[in-house]
Amino acid sequence: MSTVTAVPIAPTKRSYLVWLWIGIAVAVAAAAALAWVGTSTEAVRASLPNDKFLAANKRQSGVIETASGLQYEVLKQGTGASPTDGDITLAMYKGTLRDGTQFDASQQPTPLPVTGMIPGFTEALKLMKKGGKYRIWIKPELGYGAEARKDQAGKEVIPANSLLVFEVELFEFMPQAQFMQMMQQQQQMGGGMPGGPPPGAGPPQGR
Repeated sequence: MSTVTAVPIAPTKRSYLVWLWIGIAVAVAAAAALAWVGTSTEAVRASLPNDKFLAANKRQSGVIETASGLQYEVLKQGTGASPTDGDITLAMYKGTLRDGTQFDASQQPTPLPVTGMIPGFTEALKLMKKGGKYRIWIKPELGYGAEARKDQAGKEVIPANSLLVFEVELFEFMPQAQFMQMMQQQQQMGGGMPGGPPPGAGPPQGR
């Protein structure tokens, strides 16, 4: 820039600089406080008893609670009809405890009999539609209750009175009779049943 077009910057008063630094410090402190509050809130919710956790959780945006106490959130809305008690569903799922510890997950779309699940899982399946994906919270009374679940080595994977969290994606469903006929045909051709044991049949110990 030439000396002709250069415009000198007026000196900043010391008091202005002090207030500027104070303002920056306040903004940084406020941001840190907000981050701490968010983390603290999650930590507090995680430490709550199941009933208080569910009471707080149902106030979260998008969470719906049914008459039985099942809570769910629609992550992706499906279309068409919903499965009934006489159907076999084809779904992907992941099950975790409240602290995020994963205890079960399908590796591929897995056949799940609607009435062969724990009560909360069965109820959730009957709410879903093809192509839908839900997050569900199953209180112990709709899950395994006071029964702890162990793997084949005897290690506890689901403590007694656990609240279970599942993400479930429903791909397809059909009447059980139709599914059994398909399986018989597949077995005759040398195939087997796709997928692994369903979650409601009990991860480890009950599987």
